[in-house]
Amino acid sequence: MQLDGKLIKEEGHDYLMEALSFPDYYGKNLDALYDCLCEIECEIELINADDVDTDIIDTFVDAANENEFLKFKII
Repeated sequence: MQLDGKLIKEEGHDYLMEALSFPDYYGKNLDALYDCLCEIECEIELINADDVDTDIIDTFVDAANENEFLKFKII
């Protein structure tokens, strides 16, 4: 799956929720993002990473380190 940093910047957690098929109870904050990422199995490639806040990127990296079924890379 490919995520676009420009869309993350524009639409924020709404984009992430839809793109990653997060549940309706997704809290739309970094803690909720981390929790949901730790529960999914997929490969995520981030494009336009320069547009994304470093806290969000760090959350993806931390979750990928915790969840062996989540792969994350910036391309």
